Amino acid sequence: MCSCSSRKYLSEDEYLLDRITITSDTTKINTSSLQGYVRQQPNSRWVSLVKVPLGIYLLSSPSSNSSFNRFLRRMGEAPVVYDTLLSTRSSQLIRDAMFNMGYLHATVSTQEKYDGYKVRVNYQLHPGKRYTVSGIDMDIQDTAIAREMERIAEHSLLSVGMPFDANVLNSERSRITSHMNDNGYYSFHRDFIRYEVDTVSGSEQVHVKMIVTPRTDASSHVTQMHQLYRVGDVCFTYDRSTGSPIWFRQSVLDKVNSLVSGNIYRESDLSDTYSRINSLGAVAATNIQLTPNAEDSTLLDAKVVITPARLNAVQLGLDGTNTAGDLGVAANFMYQNRNVFHGSEIFSLKFRTAFEAIRGLKGYADQNYFEYSIEGGLQFPDFIFPFVSHEFRRKSRANTEFNLMYASQNRPEFHRRVLTAAWKYRWNSKQRESQHRFDLLDINYVFMPWISDTFYKTYIENPESRNAIIAYNYKNLLIVKMGYQYQYSSVGLATPMGIYGKDAYTYRIAVETAGNALHGICSLADTKKNSDGQRTLFNIAYAQYAKFDFDISKSIRFSDRTSLAMRFALGVAYPYGNSDVLPYEKRYFGGGANSVRGWSVRSLGPGSFIGNDGNIDFINQTGDVKLDMSVEMRMRLFWKFDGALFVDAGNIWTLRDYKEQPGGQFRWDTCWEQIAVSYGLGLRLNLNYFLLRLDAGMKAINPAYQDTKRHYPIIYPNFKRDFALHFAVGLPF
Repeated sequence: MCSCSSRKYLSEDEYLLDRITITSDTTKINTSSLQGYVRQQPNSRWVSLVKVPLGIYLLSSPSSNSSFNRFLRRMGEAPVVYDTLLSTRSSQLIRDAMFNMGYLHATVSTQEKYDGYKVRVNYQLHPGKRYTVSGIDMDIQDTAIAREMERIAEHSLLSVGMPFDANVLNSERSRITSHMNDNGYYSFHRDFIRYEVDTVSGSEQVHVKMIVTPRTDASSHVTQMHQLYRVGDVCFTYDRSTGSPIWFRQSVLDKVNSLVSGNIYRESDLSDTYSRINSLGAVAATNIQLTPNAEDSTLLDAKVVITPARLNAVQLGLDGTNTAGDLGVAANFMYQNRNVFHGSEIFSLKFRTAFEAIRGLKGYADQNYFEYSIEGGLQFPDFIFPFVSHEFRRKSRANTEFNLMYASQNRPEFHRRVLTAAWKYRWNSKQRESQHRFDLLDINYVFMPWISDTFYKTYIENPESRNAIIAYNYKNLLIVKMGYQYQYSSVGLATPMGIYGKDAYTYRIAVETAGNALHGICSLADTKKNSDGQRTLFNIAYAQYAKFDFDISKSIRFSDRTSLAMRFALGVAYPYGNSDVLPYEKRYFGGGANSVRGWSVRSLGPGSFIGNDGNIDFINQTGDVKLDMSVEMRMRLFWKFDGALFVDAGNIWTLRDYKEQPGGQFRWDTCWEQIAVSYGLGLRLNLNYFLLRLDAGMKAINPAYQDTKRHYPIIYPNFKRDFALHFAVGLPF
């Protein structure tokens, strides 16, 4: 205990800053919003309680500079020694902030409470009365600017009777400047706008006068009216310092360029041009240089300098695999050409091969698992579709993707071949907050050239042990689907919500259907039906289903070290028409690193289904409905480590009553009793560009059992039975 004392790092006249508080004489001021003006903060606390980072630092010895002691000091936080000068500065900044909020007679008193070698500091606010705006005048010498100001006056942030707030005045300056820059006034900046504020004698009121000054010639010092600019010549050049030979067709450059010669200059067009060019996969960076035209000073010439990315890319990868205890290895190779047709089209070619040693299978030939696949893709930075207008294609920020893949999988139980072809679109909103994805056509053909006698007789042919899910998914099957997905983030999709960022929310809606067009064609043509009563196309049964997914998450920031994240996700998939069972790849599963974390992946549900003697049953522990709910407290710990406390709830269900999944069907009167609950804690290594996550979950309520001890493991925990550990990359939601 003595070795961990802060005293050993403090001199006799120094005090450890233990806590900072801000209180006010009135509840009208949000004191938490003023925390940012405090120049010195105490050592951080875990969950606002324990100063663990400080404790780690104090484990080191001040008299030793060994590598171990340096490591402890680097991992922890040094004691924060109270500085009276910083405290005085904090008081001044808080007073200035209240002054800017309209409390023109505000004062701040500093209260220090010493307890041994520790000190607690409270900043007591005395705001006084808040001033209001009694009148607003304008002084604008430039008649053109005055007309623009009159045009946008209805959107002004200033009004008579409003509380005086310097922050609102500054926001109005920014609003006007942004409008001017976006309507031809390229050289207009916020310093041309200033305010004169006079108090009204005998009252708590101020009179505001906005002054918009003309510009002054730098050489002659003569005042001039603000210049309205139009776009002059626009030229494109390439920075060859990277050595890349990439160049683009002129039609591609015209599409991504919003700076059109002769148009009024708009800053939004400049930003849009930057964004469009940088979104091309073959571009590493862009620099747009604006200069007045030598012959006509009202024109702005634009020189667009494009830095190309490397034309070719090759990637090799080696992965270790573990499927239910069977170890293996997989090798991946990818080649990419980023400008195959000189329009930033991306051509990719991927190869994958895998081997896994399979043990413990009885009744099968002694063989292992082999897989290889080849996939080709072509992506165009354009919306390629017949009858789409040129103007729409020019304005849209879209990609069109074509993919073709063949995969071969050989297992002791069966051989499986998969052929897929896809035609997809992706596009973003102008603000990059929304993302759309439309799968126009996605074809999957699953071919089973060989099934072992043991597997066939046990799961498909034998009426006593026949499994409907296996029987459906291990036959030749054709899936022709289309789907749409919309995703929105309040902070923009290009910038993730993060762990401690500002309050934000994200939601995703996805709809997918398969087999409807085929079913109509085959019904009209009266095609043959197979032994299971399914219509076929070229003697191949096709899947028919509809699927809907909704996912919303919200982050609430409490401080720069703590936030609360919440998530609700619901998915429903319904097989109909030509299908009684969903294809296995489209079914939902419960548990895992991004679901109810007290269960390992694919080990939860459906409903109260127990599984194969309580063990994981990968085939049967799937469903047609999924519900996931999570609440997670996220906090910074020390160094690059973050922590989390979480509670998860949810389950999966089937829509039909399958005999292989007793207790798995969704019923309104019992579904709430079948919601599984877990709790746990997580440790995250936050490296900024990616995050490694380790989550430890414990079951709290287990719907698979009805007896009290196993149904409520939160009361009767069994570590061996109820614990699950998950390693993953990225946040769970």
